Amino acid sequence: MKKNIIGIVLLCIAFSIQAQDVKKKRNAKVTFEVDGVCGMCKKRIETAALKTKGVKFALWNPATHQLNLIIDEHKTEVNKVQKNITEVGHDIVLTKEKKIIAPAKAYNAVHPCCKYREEKVIQDHKETKND
Repeated sequence: MKKNIIGIVLLCIAFSIQAQDVKKKRNAKVTFEVDGVCGMCKKRIETAALKTKGVKFALWNPATHQLNLIIDEHKTEVNKVQKNITEVGHDIVLTKEKKIIAPAKAYNAVHPCCKYREEKVIQDHKETKND
């Protein structure tokens, strides 16, 4: 009898712990901002995201800087995707005051056209869009 009661108690505890776990989705939609200015940036950002195991879809918009992802949360986390993007030279914008900055070596390796931290490059891309 004691064994049955202990078994039932353990079973109840296991169910309550499982119910408290955060549900991970196989097709979670995630959006965040990534700095960049052009088509080459788009390709680099999307490729870095898609090379992350668990990323099913990646689309970056150069006008809004929004990266839209579909990820399998069982296989990856957003911070892993963000790390891979910074490793190819692009900053992640969390808020106006807070960013995840790409390492200097990675940023310096991007094409001169893609130096999104430089005001002249930003202006050149804005003028090109208006032509």
